[in-house]
Amino acid sequence: MARYKPKIGIKQWAPADRPREKLMSHGRRHLTDAELIAVLIGSGNLEETSVDLSKRILAAYDNDLDRMGRVTVKELSRFRGIGEAKAIAIVAALELGRRRKEEGAKPEFIQIKDAKDSYAQFYPVLTDLPHEEFWVLLLNRANHVISKHQISKGGLSGTVADPKVIFKVAMDHDAAYIILAHNHPSGNLKPSQEDLLLTRKLITAGKLLDLPVLDHLIITNNSYLSFNDEGLI
Repeated sequence: MARYKPKIGIKQWAPADRPREKLMSHGRRHLTDAELIAVLIGSGNLEETSVDLSKRILAAYDNDLDRMGRVTVKELSRFRGIGEAKAIAIVAALELGRRRKEEGAKPEFIQIKDAKDSYAQFYPVLTDLPHEEFWVLLLNRANHVISKHQISKGGLSGTVADPKVIFKVAMDHDAAYIILAHNHPSGNLKPSQEDLLLTRKLITAGKLLDLPVLDHLIITNNSYLSFNDEGLI
């Protein structure tokens, strides 16, 4: 019969090394990623402390919190010592972090000067998604951000963007310019033929309506492609 390897429980650690006590004494920024996750899950399993278990979970995702941000409750529950409740706590905490990042990108007198500025607006809403979404960024005459809006939500391989919906949203918000964006969950930045055709169609319609389309971005979890920068607009 297999015997569990004895572990030294966190309660036997020096108080200064225990994640919760460390957070209280020194502040949250003094904790490692594994220690922060350990605080969330509270306990480990028969062979691992919560910190050791957290290190193993992080290692499974190459210690990449962006990858962790896309993990599901079902996937986390496969780790020994992580039940549904603990998995939900981790997923919820990561989602709060993502939303905080999105809040930081709110359009308060933000001026769009290039594709990098546009990417900063779209990144919080178009990364870590298992499906495609199509969004528009609306600008005023001074290129300041008015708002951004989800136009459609699709599957893994695509989504449909209705030009009528796009331009109605733009006119309802008195926009002067439009920037388009959609994500590729596959990580492939190359625009498809459908992407190119839709972009040309929207540019033509925008000229007729005096609502110029300035750019179209393809967003992946780690990068982006600008149609304008690539000379596709």
